[in-house]
Order: sequence, then C-alpha cells, then structure tokens
Amino acid sequence: MLTTITDGLLCCLLGKTPNTVGPLDSVESSDGFTFLEVKPGRILRIRHGVPNRLEPPEFPEPVPERGTVRCKRRITLYRNGQLLIENLGDAARPESLQCQNPNEAAEPEMPDPAGIPSKDGAAKRRKRKPKKVVTVDCEKRITSCKGTHGDVVLFFIHGVGGSLDIWKEQLEFFSKLGYEVVAPDLAGHGCSSAPPVAAAYTFYALAEDMRAVFKRYAKKRNILIGHSYGVSFCTFLAHEYPEQVHKVIMINGGGPTALEPSLCSIFNLPPCVLHCLSPCLAWSFLKAGFARQGAKEKQLLKEGNAFNVSSFVLRATMSGQYWPEGDELYHAELAVPVLLVHGMHDKFVPVEEDQRMAEILLIAFLKVIDEGSHMVMLECPDTVNTLLHEFVLWEPD
Repeated sequence: MLTTITDGLLCCLLGKTPNTVGPLDSVESSDGFTFLEVKPGRILRIRHGVPNRLEPPEFPEPVPERGTVRCKRRITLYRNGQLLIENLGDAARPESLQCQNPNEAAEPEMPDPAGIPSKDGAAKRRKRKPKKVVTVDCEKRITSCKGTHGDVVLFFIHGVGGSLDIWKEQLEFFSKLGYEVVAPDLAGHGCSSAPPVAAAYTFYALAEDMRAVFKRYAKKRNILIGHSYGVSFCTFLAHEYPEQVHKVIMINGGGPTALEPSLCSIFNLPPCVLHCLSPCLAWSFLKAGFARQGAKEKQLLKEGNAFNVSSFVLRATMSGQYWPEGDELYHAELAVPVLLVHGMHDKFVPVEEDQRMAEILLIAFLKVIDEGSHMVMLECPDTVNTLLHEFVLWEPD
C-alpha cells in the first residue's frame, strides 16, 4: 500500500497515471507535507501542523451560561425568490429581507389582472403560499479557542488557481501560537494530483475531497477559514457538520447566492487557447487581485504559487462551479458565528456582496480592510492575522 501511495506522489510531481488503491491512506513526506488519498488515484497535498506540547493540553472549564447562544429562526421562501427571516425569541427581533413589512410579505395586495377593482372598490387580496418554510431551533455554546486547547483545529481552504501556499503567513502565525492547522491543496492545484477528466473538478467532487480532509483531521471544535471559492466549501462543511464546526471565517467570498458557471466566460474557451492566453490571464489576475501591482505583489503571487495551474484544470474548475443548493435560504440556516473579511479594492467581489452575506447570516461580523484587495491575506498579513485571532478568541457574553 505504501508503494502505491509513493507512485501517487510521483504522479503529483511527474504527471504519471497513479495506480488504483484504497482511499484515505496518507503518507508523510520529508518536507513536512502530508499526502492524503481521498479517493483511488486522487491525492491531495496537505500542510498539517501539530504543536509540540510539553504539558497536557488545556481544556476550557464548562460554563453553563457564558457563551451560550440560543437560536430560534423561521425562514420563509416565496416563489418569487423573496426571503422572509423572523428571529424568534426575547433577544432577537424579527427582520424582513427584500420587503419592508413582514405582513405584506405574507399577504401582499394582488390587484385584478384586468385592472378592474372589486365591488367594494378595494383591490383583491390573495394570500401567497410560501414555497418553503424552514425553522431553525438550536442552542450552541461558543467559547474562545486558544492555542493551548487541544480540541481545536484550524482549516484553511484556498480558492480557484491558488494553493495552500497563499496561507503561509497565517499558518506560521497560528502555528507559533500553538494551534493545530490543516491546509489542503485542491485537486489539480499546488502539488495535489490532477485527474485528466473535467468531472473531477466540479463543486461536488471538490466538496467531497474537503469532507474527507475534514473527517480525517477534525476534533471537537473546528474553525474553517476560506478564501474566494474556498468559502463555499467552508459553508458546505458548516452546514453538514453543525455540531463540529465552531466558527467560520470568509475572506472575499461573495454573496449568499447559488453557484452557476457563466456561459459567456473566457474560461469556456478550449484549453489550448487558454494556455496561449495564460500570460494575459496572469497579468489580469495580478491587476484585479492586488491593490497595487509592484514588484512586491508579483513576488507574493509567485511565492503563493497562485494562478499556477494548468489551463485544463482552470477551465474545468470554473465550469464546474454549479451548486444550486447554496442559495440565501441555505446560508440563512447556518447557526455558526461567521467573520467576513473584505479587501476594499477587490475587483472580483464587490463589498455589497459581503454586506448581503452579513445580513443573511444569523451571527456575522463584517470587517473591511482599506489597504487590501482580493488577495488580502498576502497583502496585509498582519492585519488579517490580528482579525482572525481576535475572532478565534471571541466569546459572547
């Protein structure tokens, strides 16, 4: 079995076809990376940092009242896409999204199609039946997560065209503080294997990879940190494992909309054409992804191993961004605290999208970094690290 995994490592480096082996086998390389086989022939490179603790890990003492958040929420989705959210309970107040009055959303005035008023002179009223009604009723205890807590793991998930190397500053920062960190390369990115079929890069295929990574390394309290497309996988995991996901951090992730690939995109061109256009694409990414385009930013892009994937993988990943379930209702059901970090100069994700995300989520904090753009974790590492650490340590009264 170890020999087979070694062949898989050669596949990552030399592009050879791996042999078929059982899933979820891992091997540690000499440079500190772990190679995890999530499916036969599908191997992901992972940076797994475990702190060296000389003393037994410190676990927080159970406190019955402090940090307890009670959530009772009724979410109504109408056929026209209108979403009505009512936060039920003493501490929360009802709120209506995309409408001014909750009663009007439930029973809006519907005039006669012919424009003819009724006998009493008033317009006819017709009660709209909602398409779906969801009730969220749960109680969560949200505590601070220190590096000395042995039941805490931080997961970092990059976006399209990136690699785990974009998290270099964050991985070093939290590792020095004693946190256990896990950062995978998506399939076809970094040093992970690159299957030769487009179906290997759909949202669902990549999400199942992240599920396998999460199940392998997750502990009692897990914090998910995602960037750009990686935010969608964090949302997916938080929705699938609400009891294990403690907090979520979304960096330039966009609004709470269902994913659907664009039909008129440059990434729909044949891979050979995209390969010829790769210098232009890299220059466009540098211009849109950074607030400034100097030698420092070019070096950061190179060190982060970002936008360094094959044209086939890039095309398949962009075309595979189909996730109809991830709409506003899906996000509104999340009962986990979320920190939204946005680079003000981001040309890929407008700040209005992150603002909309903050409105939909139950417990959300939006922080805007004026000096940053889409790759804000590379541009402003100290600021990002401070915001992330404060949120990791945050505990509600």
